[in-house]
Amino acid sequence: MVFLGLHPAVTSRLAGVLGFTFAYQTAFALYSVPNKTEKFYDLAGSTGFITSTLLSLYYPTVKSWVTKSPTIPFTLSGHHPRQLLVSAMMLIWAGRLGYYLFGRIAKHGSDSRFDDLKTKPAIFSGMWFGQALWITLVGLPAYLVNSVPAAAHPALGIKDFIGLGIWLAGLGFEVLADSEKSQWRKEKDEKKHEEKFISSGLWSLSRHPNYLGEVILQNGPPLLAFTTPLPPTVKYLCFVSPIFSYFLLRYASGVPPLEESAEKRFGDDAAWKKYRDETSMFVPLPFGLGKGKI
Repeated sequence: MVFLGLHPAVTSRLAGVLGFTFAYQTAFALYSVPNKTEKFYDLAGSTGFITSTLLSLYYPTVKSWVTKSPTIPFTLSGHHPRQLLVSAMMLIWAGRLGYYLFGRIAKHGSDSRFDDLKTKPAIFSGMWFGQALWITLVGLPAYLVNSVPAAAHPALGIKDFIGLGIWLAGLGFEVLADSEKSQWRKEKDEKKHEEKFISSGLWSLSRHPNYLGEVILQNGPPLLAFTTPLPPTVKYLCFVSPIFSYFLLRYASGVPPLEESAEKRFGDDAAWKKYRDETSMFVPLPFGLGKGKI
């Protein structure tokens, strides 16, 4: 079967990975939906990225196990540096995300986002399907790079290193923003300040710099896919990853609920109004353009 001009073997490998992605989330949903629990939602999301990435990298080995064919060993030597690089990028990002999100729910015992949703089986099931779609679209560049045989890959080039640079810059931006907020909270707990919200460091440039870093880093992996021998249409399709991440964070599950919560808590506070009106919501722009809105 040929899909979007992909070689049948690549199509088969990609289909196997994506089928596993949805099956993995379904397995967690089958337990979580009837038990009305969200405790494993974030864990399933981060480990979903990790397992799907590893499966895309070692698909022939796993398939040999399942079909009881001569076993193909787990090795790094059989992969192209590009495949190892894009897989490492995905694993580091997903590992950090999972550590942060699962640690948060382990600490608080629940996630307020699901208080109402988990009591509605159809909607809660849809959220698990949505998470599988998220893993599919964001992880697509890595799955495609890993699905092309190592021998068919050209040597690493400038686009690969630009992609790596963008990923590192975005990750660094996100890590620094999270670190600043953690330090701010620590100092607040220690009564070193009485600020109601953070507005220093990267948070003086954007009201959501951690999410901005997330969107920036997701532009890296598609550039590695661009130097992989794939049909042009498929290469451009890889940029659905950062586009989807942007719309998800900016207009759905990221910025809107936080902005709504902040308005409820600080809406009448003069300092908040000043910060809200003078600081970009998401993307910092020069000359005061889009202050408070973009």
